[in-house]
Amino acid sequence: MAQNIYDNAAFFDGYTQLPRQVIGLDGAPEWPAIRAVLPPVTGLRVADLGCGFGWAARWLREQGAASVLGLDLSQKMIERARAMTQDPAIEYAIADLDALSLPAAAFDLVYSALAFHYVPDFSRLVRTIRQALAPGGQLVFTIEHPVFMAANHAHWIKDEDGRDTWPVNRYADEGERCTDWFVDGVIKYHRTLATTLNTLIEAGFHLQHINEFAPTPAQVAKVPALAPERERPMMLIVSASVQG
Repeated sequence: MAQNIYDNAAFFDGYTQLPRQVIGLDGAPEWPAIRAVLPPVTGLRVADLGCGFGWAARWLREQGAASVLGLDLSQKMIERARAMTQDPAIEYAIADLDALSLPAAAFDLVYSALAFHYVPDFSRLVRTIRQALAPGGQLVFTIEHPVFMAANHAHWIKDEDGRDTWPVNRYADEGERCTDWFVDGVIKYHRTLATTLNTLIEAGFHLQHINEFAPTPAQVAKVPALAPERERPMMLIVSASVQG
């Protein structure tokens, strides 16, 4: 079972202050890059895995999705999503992605933002998603980039020139990583880039687009605090499809 850190009161209080939770999708610098790989969603049946406050679920419906099922392990997240949503075509439920069960061929699009790196058994999850997608269906997800996750101590250090540098160690040693983020002891699971992509291929997915996301120069000019994110990839954006 994945760690349910989001129901920790101290963690939740800190998390709700992030710009992406205060103002929604426009507070996430990667959102334009995600939109670029999403298919036209009009009429699609969508599952949003790790739906959080439901920002993406509501956006997908605004773009014409027929229905959205939002799943999250956190009761606090689901309660907030329900309170912020007045749309009978959006359903929210509590679910552990590490033990996820979905009906066969029930969805045309599965979407997930920054949730899969909390799941111990990625292979099982990918196989579950694969059978839940109808022919021609698509999976679009983001995770923390393996380069970002691999460090024993995830913080900037200075190199010989005084430049901020992100340490990468134990990259080939996949598995649990414990970090401090809002609270101590947040558990995530590091997998190499090759493992992530090969797991999708072995499950029968066709890779469509890979983005090792970094903010654009224009985004940095608008929000200078994003500049360090161009020094190393923090996020991986993946689009994959099921052949029709």
